[in-house]
Amino acid sequence: MRKQLIKTLESKGIKDKKVLSAIENIPRHWFLDSSFLEYAYEDKPFPIGSGQTISQPYTVARQTELLMVEKNMKVLEIGTGSGFQACVLGDMGAKVYTVERQKKLYLRTKAFLKNFPYRIKTFYDDGNKGLPAFAPFDRIIITAAAPEIPQNLIEQLKPGGILLLPLGFGDVQQMVRITKDAEGNLKTENFGNYRFVPMLKNRADD
Repeated sequence: MRKQLIKTLESKGIKDKKVLSAIENIPRHWFLDSSFLEYAYEDKPFPIGSGQTISQPYTVARQTELLMVEKNMKVLEIGTGSGFQACVLGDMGAKVYTVERQKKLYLRTKAFLKNFPYRIKTFYDDGNKGLPAFAPFDRIIITAAAPEIPQNLIEQLKPGGILLLPLGFGDVQQMVRITKDAEGNLKTENFGNYRFVPMLKNRADD
């Protein structure tokens, strides 16, 4: 089923072999409720509780491909969710710092990620603030719809770094890649329409 999923992703245009290998290596069914097990390797999103979803594999693959991650890069992920995206980045050799605002989800995923050998540090906080104590980062990925580009995250990005996010209000967002040059200038690229749950402020304790 995993190999069939990889063929599906390739047919949809995913070319980065490192990304495809990472997705093939990770047992996606571990991240889903048992009622969804037979669908775990279909290219679909599924609910994971706390009003959140695990993104469809194509979206994870495309975001990861656009992020252009290299081994040993420091990557900040805003929106831990199920932990699947963090594991893909970890499998590619990145050092991942991931922030989740939903406390139940954070506690569950933090414990679950101990099953994997990756370098992933989890934090319970408002992702809009980033993680200034651990900045700067080579790459920053937002896995929820941001109504605007968070200035805090731009400031926490290294020169030469990339910030990737679904940007916009409403049901449909634009996938935007922002590259910061050595002088701090920003180059913005647009990669089409996607649908994400909204990026909210403050921590959610329930």
